Amino acid sequence: MKFVGKWTIHQDKWLPILKQWSSMTPQQRADAGPGVKILGRWHDFAARTGVIVMESDDIAAVQRYVGRWNPYMDIEVAPVVDDEEAAAAGKLTVADHNA
Repeated sequence: MKFVGKWTIHQDKWLPILKQWSSMTPQQRADAGPGVKILGRWHDFAARTGVIVMESDDIAAVQRYVGRWNPYMDIEVAPVVDDEEAAAAGKLTVADHNA
């Protein structure tokens, strides 16, 4: 299952978290812990926000990873589907409504 996380870093936490993040190695930044694979991460430095896309079959593992960063920022996580998964779900939804 894929999950998207959206974060916002408060201004008073921005420089400390930026210092911590920029000092990490690429391997450390890629390590989401057991059971979670980071598919991509995008940052909007000007707005102190960003998104992450993760893959996992273990919601507890996703929550554990989010918990690493949650003390420093607000994070929302939701399950998502790709185009093909959305199209398949859409066909089933249309069929359920006899449309």
